[in-house]
Amino acid sequence: MRTGHFHRTYAELTALTDSSAVKLWTAALILALLLVPFAAGNYTLSIATAAMIAVVGAVALNLLTGMTGLISVGQSGFLAIGAYGNGILLADHHWPIWASLPAAGAIAALLSLLVGVPSLRLKGLYLAITTLAFAFIVNHVLLYAEPLTHGPNGVFLPKIFVFGYDLSRDINLYYFVLAITLVTILIALNLARTRIGRAWISIRDHDIAARVMGIDLVRYKLLAFMISSFFVGIAGALLSLQIRFVNVDVFGLILSIEALAMIILGGLGSIAGAILGAVFLTLVPEVIRIAFATFGDPSSTTYTTYVYEIRGIAYGAVIVAFLRFKPDGLIGLWRDVRKYWTNWPLAR
Repeated sequence: MRTGHFHRTYAELTALTDSSAVKLWTAALILALLLVPFAAGNYTLSIATAAMIAVVGAVALNLLTGMTGLISVGQSGFLAIGAYGNGILLADHHWPIWASLPAAGAIAALLSLLVGVPSLRLKGLYLAITTLAFAFIVNHVLLYAEPLTHGPNGVFLPKIFVFGYDLSRDINLYYFVLAITLVTILIALNLARTRIGRAWISIRDHDIAARVMGIDLVRYKLLAFMISSFFVGIAGALLSLQIRFVNVDVFGLILSIEALAMIILGGLGSIAGAILGAVFLTLVPEVIRIAFATFGDPSSTTYTTYVYEIRGIAYGAVIVAFLRFKPDGLIGLWRDVRKYWTNWPLAR
Protein backbone atom coordinates (compact mmCIF):
# COMPACT_ATOMS: atom_id res chain seq x y z
CA MET A 1 0.00 0.00 0.00
CA ARG A 2 1.27 3.47 -0.87
CA THR A 3 2.06 5.60 2.16
CA GLY A 4 3.38 8.68 0.35
CA HIS A 5 4.54 10.24 -2.91
CA PHE A 6 8.15 10.20 -3.97
CA HIS A 7 9.92 10.34 -7.32
CA ARG A 8 13.33 9.02 -8.24
CA THR A 9 13.67 10.40 -11.78
CA TYR A 10 12.59 13.52 -13.66
CA ALA A 11 10.38 11.36 -15.90
CA GLU A 12 8.45 10.16 -12.84
CA LEU A 13 8.07 13.74 -11.65
CA THR A 14 6.56 14.92 -14.94
CA ALA A 15 4.46 11.83 -15.67
CA LEU A 16 0.69 12.30 -15.95
CA THR A 17 0.20 9.74 -13.21
CA ASP A 18 2.08 6.88 -11.61
CA SER A 19 -1.00 5.38 -9.99
CA SER A 20 -2.39 2.15 -11.41
CA ALA A 21 -5.74 2.92 -9.80
CA VAL A 22 -6.00 6.25 -11.63
CA LYS A 23 -5.17 4.59 -14.94
CA LEU A 24 -7.75 1.86 -14.30
CA TRP A 25 -10.53 4.29 -13.35
CA THR A 26 -9.71 6.53 -16.31
CA ALA A 27 -9.98 3.60 -18.70
CA ALA A 28 -13.27 2.55 -17.07
CA LEU A 29 -14.67 6.08 -17.42
CA ILE A 30 -13.72 6.30 -21.10
CA LEU A 31 -15.29 2.88 -21.70
CA ALA A 32 -18.48 4.01 -19.94
CA LEU A 33 -18.61 7.14 -22.10
CA LEU A 34 -18.25 5.00 -25.22
CA LEU A 35 -21.19 2.84 -24.11
CA VAL A 36 -23.52 5.72 -23.17
CA PRO A 37 -25.29 5.89 -26.59
CA PHE A 38 -26.34 2.25 -26.26
CA ALA A 39 -28.23 2.96 -23.02
CA ALA A 40 -29.44 6.54 -23.51
CA GLY A 41 -32.00 8.26 -25.70
CA ASN A 42 -31.49 11.25 -27.97
CA TYR A 43 -32.36 13.76 -25.25
CA THR A 44 -29.81 12.31 -22.84
CA LEU A 45 -27.22 12.25 -25.62
CA SER A 46 -27.83 15.93 -26.35
CA ILE A 47 -27.31 16.79 -22.66
CA ALA A 48 -24.13 14.70 -22.56
CA THR A 49 -22.86 16.39 -25.73
CA ALA A 50 -23.57 19.84 -24.27
CA ALA A 51 -21.70 18.83 -21.10
CA MET A 52 -18.64 17.77 -23.09
CA ILE A 53 -18.66 21.03 -25.07
CA ALA A 54 -18.79 22.86 -21.75
CA VAL A 55 -15.82 20.77 -20.57
CA VAL A 56 -13.75 21.93 -23.56
CA GLY A 57 -14.58 25.57 -22.82
CA ALA A 58 -13.98 25.23 -19.07
CA VAL A 59 -10.63 23.47 -19.52
CA ALA A 60 -9.58 26.23 -21.92
CA LEU A 61 -10.58 29.00 -19.50
CA ASN A 62 -8.79 27.16 -16.69
CA LEU A 63 -5.53 27.45 -18.64
CA LEU A 64 -5.94 31.23 -18.70
CA THR A 65 -7.57 32.04 -15.37
CA GLY A 66 -6.83 29.03 -13.19
CA MET A 67 -3.22 28.43 -14.24
CA THR A 68 -2.05 31.88 -15.39
CA GLY A 69 -4.20 34.03 -13.11
CA LEU A 70 -5.56 36.24 -15.92
CA ILE A 71 -9.26 36.84 -15.28
CA SER A 72 -11.38 36.79 -18.44
CA VAL A 73 -15.07 37.58 -18.74
CA GLY A 74 -14.96 37.56 -22.53
CA GLN A 75 -15.41 33.85 -23.18
CA SER A 76 -18.78 34.42 -24.83
CA GLY A 77 -17.01 36.55 -27.44
CA PHE A 78 -14.48 33.84 -28.28
CA LEU A 79 -17.25 31.22 -28.34
CA ALA A 80 -19.13 33.39 -30.83
CA ILE A 81 -16.01 33.82 -32.97
CA GLY A 82 -15.47 30.06 -33.07
CA ALA A 83 -19.12 29.30 -33.82
CA TYR A 84 -19.44 31.94 -36.54
CA GLY A 85 -16.06 31.07 -38.02
CA ASN A 86 -16.99 27.40 -38.27
CA GLY A 87 -20.50 28.15 -39.55
CA ILE A 88 -19.38 30.60 -42.22
CA LEU A 89 -16.61 28.34 -43.49
CA LEU A 90 -19.02 25.38 -43.69
CA ALA A 91 -22.10 27.14 -45.07
CA ASP A 92 -20.64 29.88 -47.29
CA HIS A 93 -17.28 28.48 -48.35
CA HIS A 94 -18.05 24.74 -48.17
CA TRP A 95 -14.94 23.80 -46.23
CA PRO A 96 -14.70 20.27 -44.83
CA ILE A 97 -15.18 19.99 -41.08
CA TRP A 98 -11.60 18.78 -40.54
CA ALA A 99 -10.40 22.16 -41.89
CA SER A 100 -13.11 24.51 -40.58
CA LEU A 101 -12.85 23.28 -36.97
CA PRO A 102 -9.15 24.13 -36.39
CA ALA A 103 -9.56 27.26 -38.53
CA ALA A 104 -12.29 28.51 -36.18
CA GLY A 105 -9.96 27.97 -33.24
CA ALA A 106 -7.11 29.73 -35.06
CA ILE A 107 -9.30 32.76 -35.80
CA ALA A 108 -10.24 33.01 -32.12
CA ALA A 109 -6.58 32.65 -31.14
CA LEU A 110 -5.46 35.46 -33.47
CA LEU A 111 -8.22 37.81 -32.34
CA SER A 112 -7.33 37.08 -28.72
CA LEU A 113 -4.24 39.23 -29.24
CA LEU A 114 -6.57 42.24 -29.23
CA VAL A 115 -7.18 41.42 -25.56
CA GLY A 116 -3.84 39.82 -24.84
CA VAL A 117 -1.74 42.87 -25.68
CA PRO A 118 -3.60 45.17 -23.22
CA SER A 119 -3.32 42.43 -20.61
CA LEU A 120 0.42 42.99 -20.47
CA ARG A 121 -0.24 46.11 -18.39
CA LEU A 122 -3.57 45.14 -16.81
CA LYS A 123 -4.55 42.61 -14.19
CA GLY A 124 -7.42 41.76 -11.87
CA LEU A 125 -10.63 43.74 -12.26
CA TYR A 126 -9.21 45.99 -14.99
CA LEU A 127 -8.38 43.01 -17.18
CA ALA A 128 -11.81 41.49 -16.53
CA ILE A 129 -13.51 44.71 -17.68
CA THR A 130 -11.31 44.77 -20.82
CA THR A 131 -12.30 41.23 -21.77
CA LEU A 132 -15.95 42.04 -21.06
CA ALA A 133 -15.74 45.04 -23.39
CA PHE A 134 -14.21 42.77 -26.04
CA ALA A 135 -17.18 40.39 -25.80
CA PHE A 136 -19.60 43.28 -26.34
CA ILE A 137 -17.59 44.51 -29.33
CA VAL A 138 -17.61 41.03 -30.88
CA ASN A 139 -21.39 40.74 -30.53
CA HIS A 140 -21.95 44.14 -32.16
CA VAL A 141 -19.57 43.40 -35.03
CA LEU A 142 -21.26 40.04 -35.67
CA LEU A 143 -24.66 41.74 -35.62
CA TYR A 144 -23.88 44.55 -38.03
CA ALA A 145 -21.30 42.98 -40.39
CA GLU A 146 -24.08 41.47 -42.52
CA PRO A 147 -22.04 40.78 -45.70
CA LEU A 148 -19.81 38.45 -43.69
CA THR A 149 -21.88 37.18 -40.76
CA HIS A 150 -25.44 37.44 -42.18
CA GLY A 151 -26.24 39.90 -39.39
CA PRO A 152 -29.39 39.21 -37.36
CA ASN A 153 -30.38 36.40 -39.77
CA GLY A 154 -27.62 34.17 -38.44
CA VAL A 155 -25.96 31.22 -40.16
CA PHE A 156 -27.67 27.91 -40.91
CA LEU A 157 -25.25 25.02 -40.99
CA PRO A 158 -25.58 22.42 -43.74
CA LYS A 159 -25.36 18.69 -43.16
CA ILE A 160 -21.84 17.78 -42.09
CA PHE A 161 -20.29 14.38 -42.71
CA VAL A 162 -17.19 12.87 -41.10
CA PHE A 163 -15.97 9.66 -42.72
CA GLY A 164 -19.48 9.23 -44.14
CA TYR A 165 -21.24 9.72 -40.79
CA ASP A 166 -23.86 12.45 -40.57
CA LEU A 167 -23.14 14.74 -37.61
CA SER A 168 -26.76 15.88 -37.50
CA ARG A 169 -27.51 12.55 -35.82
CA ASP A 170 -27.10 12.77 -32.05
CA ILE A 171 -25.07 9.58 -31.69
CA ASN A 172 -22.54 10.58 -34.38
CA LEU A 173 -22.16 14.08 -32.97
CA TYR A 174 -21.73 12.60 -29.47
CA TYR A 175 -18.77 10.45 -30.52
CA PHE A 176 -17.23 13.31 -32.52
CA VAL A 177 -17.44 15.71 -29.56
CA LEU A 178 -16.19 12.99 -27.21
CA ALA A 179 -13.07 12.53 -29.33
CA ILE A 180 -12.37 16.29 -29.41
CA THR A 181 -12.97 16.54 -25.66
CA LEU A 182 -10.54 13.75 -24.82
CA VAL A 183 -7.86 15.27 -27.07
CA THR A 184 -8.38 18.69 -25.45
CA ILE A 185 -8.05 17.27 -21.93
CA LEU A 186 -4.93 15.32 -22.89
CA ILE A 187 -3.30 18.43 -24.39
CA ALA A 188 -4.21 20.51 -21.33
CA LEU A 189 -2.78 17.89 -18.96
CA ASN A 190 0.46 17.77 -20.91
CA LEU A 191 0.69 21.56 -21.08
CA ALA A 192 0.37 21.74 -17.30
CA ARG A 193 3.52 19.67 -16.81
CA THR A 194 5.70 21.40 -19.41
CA ARG A 195 7.91 24.47 -19.16
CA ILE A 196 4.99 26.54 -20.45
CA GLY A 197 2.62 25.30 -17.74
CA ARG A 198 5.14 25.88 -14.97
CA ALA A 199 5.77 29.39 -16.28
CA TRP A 200 2.03 30.11 -16.25
CA ILE A 201 1.74 28.92 -12.66
CA SER A 202 4.68 31.07 -11.56
CA ILE A 203 3.07 34.13 -13.24
CA ARG A 204 -0.16 33.39 -11.40
CA ASP A 205 1.54 33.01 -8.04
CA HIS A 206 3.82 36.04 -8.32
CA ASP A 207 4.53 37.73 -11.64
CA ILE A 208 7.34 39.93 -10.31
CA ALA A 209 9.20 36.92 -8.92
CA ALA A 210 8.62 35.11 -12.22
CA ARG A 211 10.17 38.00 -14.12
CA VAL A 212 13.18 38.02 -11.78
CA MET A 213 13.62 34.29 -12.47
CA GLY A 214 13.90 35.05 -16.19
CA ILE A 215 10.38 34.21 -17.35
CA ASP A 216 9.28 36.35 -20.30
CA LEU A 217 5.92 37.70 -19.10
CA VAL A 218 5.00 39.11 -22.52
CA ARG A 219 5.54 35.83 -24.29
CA TYR A 220 3.80 33.58 -21.78
CA LYS A 221 0.80 35.84 -21.17
CA LEU A 222 0.13 36.16 -24.90
CA LEU A 223 0.64 32.42 -25.26
CA ALA A 224 -1.90 31.79 -22.50
CA PHE A 225 -4.46 33.99 -24.24
CA MET A 226 -3.89 32.39 -27.63
CA ILE A 227 -3.95 28.76 -26.50
CA SER A 228 -6.97 29.30 -24.26
CA SER A 229 -8.85 31.20 -26.97
CA PHE A 230 -7.99 28.51 -29.54
CA PHE A 231 -9.74 25.84 -27.50
CA VAL A 232 -12.64 28.16 -26.63
CA GLY A 233 -13.02 28.72 -30.38
CA ILE A 234 -13.09 24.95 -30.85
CA ALA A 235 -15.81 24.75 -28.19
CA GLY A 236 -17.79 27.42 -30.07
CA ALA A 237 -17.40 25.47 -33.30
CA LEU A 238 -18.67 22.30 -31.60
CA LEU A 239 -21.59 24.28 -30.19
CA SER A 240 -22.49 25.43 -33.70
CA LEU A 241 -22.56 21.80 -34.82
CA GLN A 242 -25.02 20.97 -32.06
CA ILE A 243 -27.43 23.91 -32.35
CA ARG A 244 -27.20 23.94 -36.20
CA PHE A 245 -28.09 27.66 -36.28
CA VAL A 246 -25.63 30.32 -35.20
CA ASN A 247 -27.11 33.62 -34.02
CA VAL A 248 -25.62 36.39 -31.93
CA ASP A 249 -28.42 36.03 -29.36
CA VAL A 250 -26.99 32.67 -28.30
CA PHE A 251 -23.76 34.23 -27.04
CA GLY A 252 -24.90 36.49 -24.25
CA LEU A 253 -22.93 37.55 -21.19
CA ILE A 254 -24.44 34.65 -19.22
CA LEU A 255 -22.12 32.25 -21.07
CA SER A 256 -19.06 34.09 -19.73
CA ILE A 257 -20.49 34.04 -16.21
CA GLU A 258 -21.26 30.33 -16.48
CA ALA A 259 -17.71 29.61 -17.71
CA LEU A 260 -16.21 31.42 -14.72
CA ALA A 261 -18.65 29.65 -12.41
CA MET A 262 -17.56 26.28 -13.80
CA ILE A 263 -13.89 26.70 -12.96
CA ILE A 264 -14.66 28.31 -9.59
CA LEU A 265 -17.04 25.54 -8.57
CA GLY A 266 -14.71 22.87 -9.91
CA GLY A 267 -11.57 24.33 -8.35
CA LEU A 268 -9.29 27.01 -9.79
CA GLY A 269 -6.08 25.73 -11.31
CA SER A 270 -7.24 22.13 -11.57
CA ILE A 271 -8.07 20.53 -14.91
CA ALA A 272 -10.03 17.78 -13.17
CA GLY A 273 -11.88 20.50 -11.27
CA ALA A 274 -12.76 22.31 -14.51
CA ILE A 275 -14.21 19.07 -15.86
CA LEU A 276 -16.26 18.46 -12.71
CA GLY A 277 -17.48 22.07 -12.64
CA ALA A 278 -18.55 22.00 -16.30
CA VAL A 279 -20.50 18.76 -15.90
CA PHE A 280 -22.02 19.93 -12.62
CA LEU A 281 -23.32 23.26 -13.94
CA THR A 282 -24.56 21.68 -17.17
CA LEU A 283 -26.70 19.31 -15.12
CA VAL A 284 -28.11 22.01 -12.80
CA PRO A 285 -30.98 22.93 -15.21
CA GLU A 286 -31.85 19.25 -15.54
CA VAL A 287 -31.94 18.87 -11.76
CA ILE A 288 -34.30 21.86 -11.57
CA ARG A 289 -36.51 20.39 -14.29
CA ILE A 290 -36.65 17.02 -12.54
CA ALA A 291 -37.39 18.73 -9.22
CA PHE A 292 -40.33 20.60 -10.76
CA ALA A 293 -41.55 17.42 -12.44
CA THR A 294 -41.35 15.53 -9.13
CA PHE A 295 -42.58 18.09 -6.62
CA GLY A 296 -44.47 20.54 -8.81
CA ASP A 297 -45.95 21.19 -12.23
CA PRO A 298 -43.32 21.72 -14.98
CA SER A 299 -46.03 23.23 -17.21
CA SER A 300 -46.97 25.81 -14.59
CA THR A 301 -46.74 29.52 -15.41
CA THR A 302 -44.11 30.03 -12.74
CA TYR A 303 -41.72 27.54 -14.32
CA THR A 304 -42.36 28.28 -18.01
CA THR A 305 -42.21 32.06 -17.54
CA TYR A 306 -39.31 32.32 -15.12
CA VAL A 307 -37.24 29.27 -16.08
CA TYR A 308 -34.12 31.35 -16.85
CA GLU A 309 -34.54 33.39 -13.67
CA ILE A 310 -34.87 30.18 -11.65
CA ARG A 311 -31.72 28.82 -13.26
CA GLY A 312 -29.86 32.05 -12.50
CA ILE A 313 -30.94 31.92 -8.86
CA ALA A 314 -29.80 28.30 -8.65
CA TYR A 315 -26.40 29.20 -10.14
CA GLY A 316 -25.98 32.04 -7.68
CA ALA A 317 -26.99 29.96 -4.69
CA VAL A 318 -24.60 27.14 -5.65
CA ILE A 319 -21.70 29.54 -6.19
CA VAL A 320 -22.27 31.32 -2.86
CA ALA A 321 -22.57 28.00 -1.03
CA PHE A 322 -19.31 26.68 -2.46
CA LEU A 323 -17.40 29.92 -1.86
CA ARG A 324 -18.61 29.95 1.73
CA PHE A 325 -18.26 26.30 2.71
CA LYS A 326 -15.90 24.73 0.14
CA PRO A 327 -13.72 27.39 -1.57
CA ASP A 328 -11.54 24.68 -3.14
CA GLY A 329 -14.53 23.58 -5.20
CA LEU A 330 -15.61 20.11 -6.21
CA ILE A 331 -12.05 18.89 -6.62
CA GLY A 332 -11.35 19.96 -3.02
CA LEU A 333 -14.44 18.07 -1.88
CA TRP A 334 -13.24 14.99 -3.76
CA ARG A 335 -9.80 15.24 -2.14
CA ASP A 336 -11.38 15.46 1.31
CA VAL A 337 -13.54 12.40 0.62
CA ARG A 338 -10.57 10.44 -0.72
CA LYS A 339 -8.43 11.42 2.26
CA TYR A 340 -11.19 10.43 4.68
CA TRP A 341 -11.65 7.06 2.93
CA THR A 342 -7.88 6.43 2.90
CA ASN A 343 -7.53 7.16 6.61
CA TRP A 344 -10.72 5.47 7.75
CA PRO A 345 -11.43 4.44 10.51
CA LEU A 346 -8.83 6.82 11.97
CA ALA A 347 -10.08 9.82 9.98
CA ARG A 348 -11.53 12.72 11.90
